[in-house]
Amino acid sequence: MIEGVSAIGSASQSASVRSPQSTAAPTEGPSFDQALTQAIGSAIDTLQTGEAVAIQGVEGAAAPMKVVESVMAAQRSLQTVLAIRDKAVAAYQEIARMTI
Repeated sequence: MIEGVSAIGSASQSASVRSPQSTAAPTEGPSFDQALTQAIGSAIDTLQTGEAVAIQGVEGAAAPMKVVESVMAAQRSLQTVLAIRDKAVAAYQEIARMTI
């Protein structure tokens, strides 16, 4: 029984001695810069579409329900962009307050 316990202890010690892999596995997908650019581009497209449909609605060329849907989608996109901006500003302020 004691031999089994000591074997477990030596196995955990040998596992902790191993060095972790120094090279990280390559990540799949776009970089942060690409993802942010894509998200901002999508938000701009949504805002432009909402504006165009709203103008069509004023002219009577678009159904009121379509106008409401496109304006609500534009509002959601704007709120998302503002939330991202607020988080970025808060992170910058927190870094600026750090003592060196």
